[in-house]
Amino acid sequence: MDIIDSIILGIIQGLTEFLPVSSSGHLELGKAILGDNSIPEESLLFTVVLHFATALSTIVVFRKDIFNLFKGALKLKWNEDLQFIFKIGISMIPAVIVGLFFEEQLEALFGGNILLVGCMLIVTAALLFFADKAKNTNKKVSYINAFFIGISQAIAMLPGISRSGATISTSVLLGNDKTKAARFSFLMVVPLIFGKIAKDVLSGDISMESQNFTALSIGFIAAFIAGLFACTWMIALVKKSKLTYFAIYCAIVGLIAIIFSLLN
Repeated sequence: MDIIDSIILGIIQGLTEFLPVSSSGHLELGKAILGDNSIPEESLLFTVVLHFATALSTIVVFRKDIFNLFKGALKLKWNEDLQFIFKIGISMIPAVIVGLFFEEQLEALFGGNILLVGCMLIVTAALLFFADKAKNTNKKVSYINAFFIGISQAIAMLPGISRSGATISTSVLLGNDKTKAARFSFLMVVPLIFGKIAKDVLSGDISMESQNFTALSIGFIAAFIAGLFACTWMIALVKKSKLTYFAIYCAIVGLIAIIFSLLN
């Protein structure tokens, strides 16, 4: 993997981790349009590095929130901070179950199934459209809400369903405050990313041989900077009810993907 490839992949990872357009869906579409050999195969180490970069960008954006959460939790009282952490834990349950017990079935869906990607992008578009029209409130995420948001995160493992789009939309449609919904959506994925990184590292499948560490470093920087931008931008978009633009984009791309799959 050369420097240009690492920069492009880093930017794509950083942007699509937070913007509601489905990174997995766009990768499948890219493979179908350009051909499998036209997109460089990412090594597991490179994938881990990029995911670590986006997780780190989330931590930087929400550094004050995370510091206050841990500070409150260390008081060992059932306060608002400890309750929030508990809600994050609840939201992780569905995705952990899917990841542990249905990994092979899930991976089977990532084989150029463009019709599925197109349909799921339409679903993403619908979620974003209705969430954008929802009235803003001051309601916080409840325990039950956290579980349902977690279910949407698990469903977002399908190619074409945006994780951020699905979780934020679900939270808003459940009546939660839009800014709080975005905050919860981005914070809830951090433990999952680190969990996935740990799983990949402990699997022993990561090879350190023949790695271009310059490309890895540049990819990390690109993903980190793009992640900072996308995370901050997405929070502002949700607050200002600007998700409709992404809904239109996902709908157009989804329709193109469906037509492409039916004609081939």
